[in-house]
Amino acid sequence: MAEGLFAGLKVIDCASFIAAPAAATVLADFGADVIKIEPPGEGDLYRSLHVRPGSPKADRDYAWILDSRNKRGLSLDLKSEHGQEVLRRLVATADVFITNMPFPVRRKLKTAYEDLAPLNPRLIYASFTAYGETGPEAEKTGFDSTAYWARSGLMDMVRPDGEAAPARSTPGMGDHPSAMALYGAIMTGLYRREKTGKGGLVASSLVQNGLWSNSYFVQAALINAQFPPRPPRTHVLNPLSNSYRCKDGRWFILSMVNEARQYAPFMTAIGLGDLVERYAVQADRQKHSPELVEIFDKLFAKKTLEEWRTILDAAGITFGIVNTLDDLRHDEQARYAGAIVPFADGSGETVSSPFSVAGETKRPPGKAPNVGEHSEQILREYGYSDAEIGKLRSMKIV
Repeated sequence: MAEGLFAGLKVIDCASFIAAPAAATVLADFGADVIKIEPPGEGDLYRSLHVRPGSPKADRDYAWILDSRNKRGLSLDLKSEHGQEVLRRLVATADVFITNMPFPVRRKLKTAYEDLAPLNPRLIYASFTAYGETGPEAEKTGFDSTAYWARSGLMDMVRPDGEAAPARSTPGMGDHPSAMALYGAIMTGLYRREKTGKGGLVASSLVQNGLWSNSYFVQAALINAQFPPRPPRTHVLNPLSNSYRCKDGRWFILSMVNEARQYAPFMTAIGLGDLVERYAVQADRQKHSPELVEIFDKLFAKKTLEEWRTILDAAGITFGIVNTLDDLRHDEQARYAGAIVPFADGSGETVSSPFSVAGETKRPPGKAPNVGEHSEQILREYGYSDAEIGKLRSMKIV
């Protein structure tokens, strides 16, 4: 059995696509025993995401190895009474049950909170939905592109300018942050259980997380703030918080919040010390922003990104490189930060869960399970005999 902070914690991952299973992945990172339940046959539909049109091409299922690492696989037909009986036996001693099945499916498969909670008063039932637990849209299906990205206003707000088309999301960009909210809900539920001895329902949703991610603007809207139209990059109000292109075609973004302190050193560092006085007042920089942006555009186009990176770092200027995905494969700091870590078997690297606990070591990332890879092992642990397992196999329950 795995060691770690959550060693001995029994978690059932009865979910798919992506936020809910990813919350279970974080628990597994810290040592929880996570049983991943999939239907017999081809298994979880998430296994097919990487081969869909538009996805990056690779000889390994990168989506599955990311979000199913360190889990044990149980193939189980929940459409059958026998499969439900197996699940009930697992739930009776589980600590956490995670699902994002639509509510009609939960009722059909008897996996709703009302079905499982009576089996185990200490169970933390973690429910994840697109639009929340109640209300006229509670049973509506959704993905992060629809319920997190579009519904929250993020899709509209990140347009390059007011005339541009809404920006498309990337796979999982709302799911993985939302997984952290569900993880937080689970841990809060477990903390309450430590105090009261009782489990209960904890929940999160894509729409809640989308609104939280966009809450700076959402809060402004809630007090009836007036939003100015978003200008194009060449006409931003603050040229010191803008993106610029270098000689080699690479981009970086300035983020000079403390202009009073950084403006003059910045101008001197990039060779424009003679213009410091001309634009010394913030109001003047805003008034003449298109003029300054044009000056910066011409200047930054004279050196490569690496050259400007050296200059800006030396001056202590806050900026960020607009990384490509290829850059991330060689990002040394990401590895020092623990964001990218090696698989235990040396088969490559993966993205770690985004936090650490001093004095605790995460489980080295292990392989994701094949469909039903641990079915017999798990069933034996829960008291099934070889004969009973053979019968379940012959009936195609497992």
